[in-house]
Amino acid sequence: MSTRTDNGNTRYAYLWQGSPYPHRWVLWDTADDILVFDRDANGLVDIDDERVRQEVVRRMREAGVPESDDYPGRPCS
Repeated sequence: MSTRTDNGNTRYAYLWQGSPYPHRWVLWDTADDILVFDRDANGLVDIDDERVRQEVVRRMREAGVPESDDYPGRPCS
């Protein structure tokens, strides 16, 4: 049986299943939250469901995605 959370996780599977770019995605540990940052797009990955986001972060950590307290992107122009 598939749940809404499972379907949401599948939609974001690319975040923990590898990338053609080394360390394209980074877990950004802000003072308030853990966010998924896309270095290629230089912005956050929008995950609107909190339960899904927590599971995505868990799977990314399990896959060894880097995590940083510092802003992981390029300066905005």
